Amino acid sequence: MLRKSLVVFALTILLFAVGEPLRMVPAVTALLAATVMLVWVETDVEMMIDLVDWTTLVFFMALFMVVGAIQEVGLIGAIAGVMGALVGSNLYVGLFTVVLGGGLLSFVVASIPLTAALLPVVEFLSGRIPGAMTSKILYYGLSMGTGLGGNGLLIGGETNLMTAGVADRAGFRVSFASFARVGIPATLLSLLTGSLWLLLRFEVLGG
Repeated sequence: MLRKSLVVFALTILLFAVGEPLRMVPAVTALLAATVMLVWVETDVEMMIDLVDWTTLVFFMALFMVVGAIQEVGLIGAIAGVMGALVGSNLYVGLFTVVLGGGLLSFVVASIPLTAALLPVVEFLSGRIPGAMTSKILYYGLSMGTGLGGNGLLIGGETNLMTAGVADRAGFRVSFASFARVGIPATLLSLLTGSLWLLLRFEVLGG
């Protein structure tokens, strides 16, 4: 079973990498891999259904519905616009605003729609700040902020919720408050360190 799983896993990663030119969205690749696993490994379907953490899955459905709703009404775009107005043409302010702003928003907003909403702002700022468009430093900052920011709160990342769900079923409950006490300081420290590294990499070392 492990050998078969590793083969399917390797092919799935390959399709994730080459699927875009083939117009295959990641969801199709994931469903295809799951189907191959069910057929090839000959898993007990009823047992697998019992093992699924349905509470977490339903929460994901509701979370993405809410995120999609606030994106449609323009709330995320409005927040992004305020960030753009605060930066002006200062690279240092722009980088810290993008990293920390994106990171703080990622505490409660899924990273993918948030990144999509902030991309036009980053493009606008990169055009106004001298040298930012050439180095792409603000794009790296956006990637870092939205990627690391999901570690701040339990609801900030899908992996957080999945891990908490599995841990709860095993008898080890991870509460929202206990996660936040560790996650928020660690995330803020990582965002600050990442911002300083980007400045060192692109401004001092000449990226």
